[in-house]
Amino acid sequence: MSTEGGTKALVAALAANLGIAVGKFVAFAFSGSSSMLAEGVHSLADSGNQVLLLVGGKRSQRAATAEHPFGYGRERYIYAFLVSIVLFSVGGMFALYEGYEKIAHPHELDNWYWPIGVLVLAIGLEAWSFHTAYGEAVKDKGGHGWPAYIRRAKAPELPVVLLEDTGALIGLVLALFGVGLTAITGDGVWDGIGTLSIGVLLIAIAIVLVLETRSLLIGESAHEEVVAEIRDALVDHDSVTRVIHMRTLHLGPEELLVAAKIAVNAEDTAAQVAQAIDNAETRVRRAVPIARAIYLEPDVYSAEKEAQGDDPYATPGGPAPAAH
Repeated sequence: MSTEGGTKALVAALAANLGIAVGKFVAFAFSGSSSMLAEGVHSLADSGNQVLLLVGGKRSQRAATAEHPFGYGRERYIYAFLVSIVLFSVGGMFALYEGYEKIAHPHELDNWYWPIGVLVLAIGLEAWSFHTAYGEAVKDKGGHGWPAYIRRAKAPELPVVLLEDTGALIGLVLALFGVGLTAITGDGVWDGIGTLSIGVLLIAIAIVLVLETRSLLIGESAHEEVVAEIRDALVDHDSVTRVIHMRTLHLGPEELLVAAKIAVNAEDTAAQVAQAIDNAETRVRRAVPIARAIYLEPDVYSAEKEAQGDDPYATPGGPAPAAH
């Protein structure tokens, strides 16, 4: 769902932003509005971002190689991180610069009706793109709230498009505010204030994206409920009596690595232990299909070893904290 919905949202956003960018640059050429120039660069940056996300999604589907035995799933996170950098530098910083210049050297707008008309049209197109992304995200987020969905999402495309479209809609309203007041008052400072506001908005969104994609790049575990499903699947209370410790890691949005030490019966033969491991892997893959790489280490449970800290990655004083 995340991949298909994300691709649909990306294509819709790319089509809308390319059309909007052309209209904004035309409006800037006829009016000289810095808000329109900043918004044109913003839409152009968004278009480039959507291309980056589409390329990242395509490259992440490459088959595993000897050099990259776990595949390329996390390449989607790299491209999402690049998107946040582009949004910050090309979109946000450029808008701040243009806003400052317009406030320092204000001038009246020429042909003010051009930017007003383009902004109204752009709001309609951007609303269509946002509606598409919103509809796909509703299917993907389940019962979680929107802030939790942005933090928890393992597939970056939908959250990125949602944040970009939200920022674009707010930015268009800010640009309309600046251009409108400039047309009414004849004071170009309002156009500069609108442009500065757009820059601050874009930088704020870029920072959120940087923080979220950085966490994904470092490596996040599965969500708590998924970890619980894996634990339940591993233990059959017959050949596998408990999970001594376990770690999960997302190799990509739809690829999960599971490494666990499981307790088996001391009297079981090697053949029985091997069969127990095979059965446990089958149960895990049935319960959590995205668990692609599963590594299980059999052991005999010892309360004394557990008290001494048998898990080399455990946090002192308690279990390792779950990823957001």
